Amino acid sequence: MDPLFVVVVIAAAVSALCWIASLVTKDTSWVDRAWSVVPVVYVWVFAASALADGDDAGRLVLMAALVTAWGARLTFNFARKGGYSGVEDYRWAILRGRMSPARFQVFNLVFIVLYQMTLLVLITLPAEWARTHPAPLTAADALIAALFVGFLIGETVADQQQWDFHQAKARGSADGFLTTGLFAYSRHPNFFFEQAQWWAFYAFGATAAVASGAGVWGGVLNPTIVGAILLTLLFVGSTVFTESISAAKYPAYAQYRRTTSMLVPLPRRRDGARVS
Repeated sequence: MDPLFVVVVIAAAVSALCWIASLVTKDTSWVDRAWSVVPVVYVWVFAASALADGDDAGRLVLMAALVTAWGARLTFNFARKGGYSGVEDYRWAILRGRMSPARFQVFNLVFIVLYQMTLLVLITLPAEWARTHPAPLTAADALIAALFVGFLIGETVADQQQWDFHQAKARGSADGFLTTGLFAYSRHPNFFFEQAQWWAFYAFGATAAVASGAGVWGGVLNPTIVGAILLTLLFVGSTVFTESISAAKYPAYAQYRRTTSMLVPLPRRRDGARVS
């Protein structure tokens, strides 16, 4: 059976379950709970297909192993924040309060469930591109894997710093928002490293295509780039919305925005000039 068809069927089934669960429980974080799990399944479906066909699957197994590490880390971080214990993302609650019930349910179905679940398929399609362009591993793959691991470590550090800060807030020994550690160089370093991992993942598929003889189009640039692009756009939009909440809650956040990069870690500006 075609692995892409299998992935689409799994995605459709999980989408239906997430939507039904959101209606029954009135909790719209079900896609969030699947976010770190289904991409791992999808990539292993592609890798298993290559192995079963007897193709050179070294790159796909590497991709699957890295995405498994990504998923395990993200699942752990989500779980310790109560994500699997009925805690809904606070941003959905805010949006629900700004919309009529009918409008929010349309938003829930179209964006939260269908769009995001489609995106989770799209970001894994470089694995399908690698499967259909089998080629031995190259030095470029080693470099990409090192970058992926570096980005994974960066996100782990950022999430741990954020976790420690919020634990300190809960104890009453800290207040406001985090501006130290990696957050001294980026207002959302965890968001940056998350996106960077999927751009590295795209690079694996591009490398496979180039190694199998493809040129710039179809190799370096190929249709699976749409997943990484849409993920970046999603994070930018989510970041803007999240920051609107933070700015309304903390007056000092305006100065933090003026001096600290939004996503890409950069030296903090001391002159108060606006940075992106």
